[in-house]
Amino acid sequence: MVTRRTFLQQGLGLTATAFLGTPLIGCAARSVTHTATAGTRSVAHAAPAKPARQLAQAQPDGGPAPQAELEPPPDIFDAQALDLDFWLKPRVIDVTRPASGERAKILYWKDGDIIDSAYQELCHLLRDVNGKETAPIDPKLFETLWGTQAFVARYGIEQPLEILSGYRTASSNRKLIESGVPAARQSLHIEGRAADIRIANLNAEVLGGLVRSFRQGGVGFYYRSGPRGGWIHADTGLKRTWKG
Repeated sequence: MVTRRTFLQQGLGLTATAFLGTPLIGCAARSVTHTATAGTRSVAHAAPAKPARQLAQAQPDGGPAPQAELEPPPDIFDAQALDLDFWLKPRVIDVTRPASGERAKILYWKDGDIIDSAYQELCHLLRDVNGKETAPIDPKLFETLWGTQAFVARYGIEQPLEILSGYRTASSNRKLIESGVPAARQSLHIEGRAADIRIANLNAEVLGGLVRSFRQGGVGFYYRSGPRGGWIHADTGLKRTWKG
């Protein structure tokens, strides 16, 4: 199991060049529009953020102000510090659904566009396997899922992303609550805006810290003992974190 400590020790050298480069950026796709000719969704890019600096201030005793210096480098989990090429390359998601035994490796985004047929396939994979219903999934959620998998792949962790829960019907969500499974009554799973995920051999603290750094929505940490460990809830709602 890869812990936060070992991840930091093994990966620090590999990310040094990304942290030194600018601009700092967020996820490339911020909004989705339909294009009538191509049948795909066009993705708009976010403006790059500027690196922050610590301002020098005068000492209370009138002495010389300390020399201005850069703030500490970003955390290794800070997805905002990834280089631009990371967000522009084609995006392939390798996912599995333990509940149904399905696995698929799908190229869903290329040259700034979501591939519509691939998007539909991903929506099917994230369907409610209990209620046997499919619904549109927020494309921003796929950004987070892909970015998470692509980031850890830089460190040799290439297992598929396990989707424990994607879209849920209101009925399925209610049954989970009644059976004692942690689920919100107004869950974003019902809106196709949330997924519970796991990556084999990567503990929940590491995975959750990375997902949170994408700043795309809420992140729930669900720690569990056992060989499979816990899981992470990721959604495209308000930015917040919690432990369940």
